[in-house]
Amino acid sequence: MTTPIDPSRCPLCGGANQCAMEIARATGGQPGTCWCAGVDFPAELLARVPADARHQACICAACAASQASLAAASSGRA
Repeated sequence: MTTPIDPSRCPLCGGANQCAMEIARATGGQPGTCWCAGVDFPAELLARVPADARHQACICAACAASQASLAAASSGRA
């Protein structure tokens, strides 16, 4: 039996993902524009999401920023 995926938590670090869609669903409010709408998530980051959590929970801003920093460092842009 697998543990249910918490859609309000990042599947990589377990921190709050601040997903506007999930916040609206939980509160009954209208969803606003999510912070991630303008973010390009690289394939390397998405590949780190466990298979059972894909399309179930959003990656948090900290993990997205961390991946961006790693990518910049490896390309010599840091």
